Amino acid sequence: MQTPVFISFAAYMLAMIGIGFYFYFKTDDLSDFVLGGRSLGPGVTALSAGASDMSGWLLLGLPGMMYSQGVVGSWIAVGLIIGAYLNWRYVAKPLRVYTHHLRDAITIPDYFSNRFNDKGNSLRVVTAVVILVFYTLYASSGLVGGAKLFEATFHLDYDAALIVGSFVIVSYTFLGGYNAVSWTDFIQGILMMLALAIVPIVVIYDVGGISEGLKIIESVNPSNLDVFSGASLVGVLSLMAWGLGYFGQPHILVRFMSIRHEDEMNRAKTIGMTWMIVSVVGSLAVGFFGLAYVVSHGVDLKDSEKIFITLSQLLFNPWIAGFLLAAILAAIMSTIDSQLLVSSSVLTRDIYHAILRKDATDKELVWVGRFTVIAIALVAWYISTDKNSSVLKLVSYAWAGFGAAFGPLVILSLYNRSITKNGAIAGMLVGSLTVVIYKQLEGGIFDLYELLPGFVAAWIAILAFSKIGAKNSKDVEEIFYEVQERLRNRN
Repeated sequence: MQTPVFISFAAYMLAMIGIGFYFYFKTDDLSDFVLGGRSLGPGVTALSAGASDMSGWLLLGLPGMMYSQGVVGSWIAVGLIIGAYLNWRYVAKPLRVYTHHLRDAITIPDYFSNRFNDKGNSLRVVTAVVILVFYTLYASSGLVGGAKLFEATFHLDYDAALIVGSFVIVSYTFLGGYNAVSWTDFIQGILMMLALAIVPIVVIYDVGGISEGLKIIESVNPSNLDVFSGASLVGVLSLMAWGLGYFGQPHILVRFMSIRHEDEMNRAKTIGMTWMIVSVVGSLAVGFFGLAYVVSHGVDLKDSEKIFITLSQLLFNPWIAGFLLAAILAAIMSTIDSQLLVSSSVLTRDIYHAILRKDATDKELVWVGRFTVIAIALVAWYISTDKNSSVLKLVSYAWAGFGAAFGPLVILSLYNRSITKNGAIAGMLVGSLTVVIYKQLEGGIFDLYELLPGFVAAWIAILAFSKIGAKNSKDVEEIFYEVQERLRNRN
């Protein structure tokens, strides 16, 4: 088993590093490194957005949830699909137009700073700090997932597995920047979708079909087939609330900003939503019918998040298993690389260039960006050394943090001309702090996923504090109307 899988993994990782080397020679300035020069087509935009969104959670955390909870866990998929669609429909094109119109903003802090004409950089700094805090947690979740994969597949020591996975991801992100990340994500997205289409079909066939699989699952626990079993209103709202997170994820939002023309956004939306629905439904089916396989074959599965790994190893020819297991690595890598790059771009563009060295050359900024990738990866690696970490728990915390801190502000900044810098700062602080505080409380209403109260609190804070203090300048309002006019003409 190990030799074919090792060859598959090695070939895959070398290919990713090769893409990094290719784009290393095509990266001339900071815009190339952090946004690819706004040159991506709709296919790469859509699949790289999807792949960077889902991470190892799609092949580890979500199947694990369905395996342990039954169909009640599918509420999270409903929320995610609705949230992703609304993000493509109402945020993608306006954000692309706005960021290009606002002195070619190439990062989220850049966009907020230019949107509210923040000459003192206070808004830029607050945005950067929020991004760095939550992305460090988010990236560590991916490193944990990668270590679990190498540990289960090659029986490596957890710490050794962590080092191997971290090295590959940092290598091509360091070398090729945004274009390398986006094109590797495109390839990884295809690999993930194929794996999630193939595995559930084979599992269902092996257990005797859908009806037989349902009987086995019901025999374990009848509540596995009840979509409302044990699901309180708080529980359902918590799972559905995951969809709100899409509006505030910087690694997804920058994909919208990088498409070569806003008129191609509708094609990207169609491709992206198709990919997402196929992948999410496949992921749910892997965990759900994986339970039937484990029971019928007497498999001893101690960690539900390893159900995809287990099925790949037991059901398939070693060469095919190598391809399927590489899909997990693809899911993990496709998110961490984006997180590292966004964090790097924030430190480089919004701290180093905007505040510390305004006269820095393009070459200097690219190299600063590369070395900050390494620095952030080292911090994430340190957090990941706790082998008892849960991929899903780390992802849920970071997802909530971004969704609450940035989601309401992104929406309101695109559609409400009255939002001010005071409101923007208040919204980010209230949203992120609500998530952190709410996470520490337990019982009753405090079992609600922290994203929902954080999102609502941030929305209220933005509107309330925008009525306090200085109003927007005439220039800010004129740009808002110019963008709205352009959008009306393009629709």
